[in-house]
Amino acid sequence: MFERIQAAKKRIKGYANITPTMTSRTLNQMVGADVYFKCENFQRVGAFKFRGAFNSISQLSEADKARGVITYSSGNHGQAVALVGKMLNIKTTIVMPDNAPATKRAATGGYGATVVEYDPNNEAREHVARELEMKNGYTMIPPFDHKDVIAGQGTAALEMLDEIGELDMLLVPCGGGGLLSGSAIAAKSVSPICRVIGIEPDLADDATRSFQTKELHYVTNPATIADGTRTASLGTITFPLVLEYVDDMKTVTEEAIIEAVKFLFFRMKLVIEPSGALGLAALLSRAVLPQGRVGVILSGGNIDSVTMQKILNA
Repeated sequence: MFERIQAAKKRIKGYANITPTMTSRTLNQMVGADVYFKCENFQRVGAFKFRGAFNSISQLSEADKARGVITYSSGNHGQAVALVGKMLNIKTTIVMPDNAPATKRAATGGYGATVVEYDPNNEAREHVARELEMKNGYTMIPPFDHKDVIAGQGTAALEMLDEIGELDMLLVPCGGGGLLSGSAIAAKSVSPICRVIGIEPDLADDATRSFQTKELHYVTNPATIADGTRTASLGTITFPLVLEYVDDMKTVTEEAIIEAVKFLFFRMKLVIEPSGALGLAALLSRAVLPQGRVGVILSGGNIDSVTMQKILNA
């Protein structure tokens, strides 16, 4: 699988942004470790999802491209698929919940995608998307449970390690496990001493419970502010990869997530969405006790003004 990540890095070169790695002396003093942030908020579409979307869609056959692609997403993956479709002149259809953040919904439509909304309280997004896939002959590009998507997401960690060298610990947000499993494979291959820890909200702890029990758990429509982690469970591909390559899973409270977003905004001048701030939330709340050189992937920065205002005023 690491070879897929290396190939993905070459494939997305010149299309994906090489995002910066940033540090904070204040934070280092607070937690007693050297912390390095991989800022995927500066990636195209404002999130790491562009990596996996481009890596997977660009490899489709001409026949598949001509039929168009479809996916389901609360926002970032949908935006990424829509942008790649625009870049490669491929028709895209995105199934999105009707309560998705307004900024993500607007951006997805702005890239030219057809957006199909559904009610997450009464419908399953996978079912809605599969019906459209079968009806129209589209190619499905799922948000995380796809080997080429996972390989693309893993390039974020690989890029970081190539820049700053070995890490003792890497903290990665976890929704469906695509970024986490890809990052873990990259980290273990380049820096075998690195402990990889996935971070989830307390309210969306399906992956943590799955990791601990070795049985797949589900949390449907969790009421967490971290909308990018509302995926019901790990996937059939990501679950075994997480079990094999990830060292631990930890959860953080909603209050800790809010404090992390605020720290990044006020201290580091970074706009990070709640899902993207989970790693820092774990450090600030001491859910994870850091050691040595610690990498944190800030997975995205797509947050709407209403949510950001509530967080900053909290």
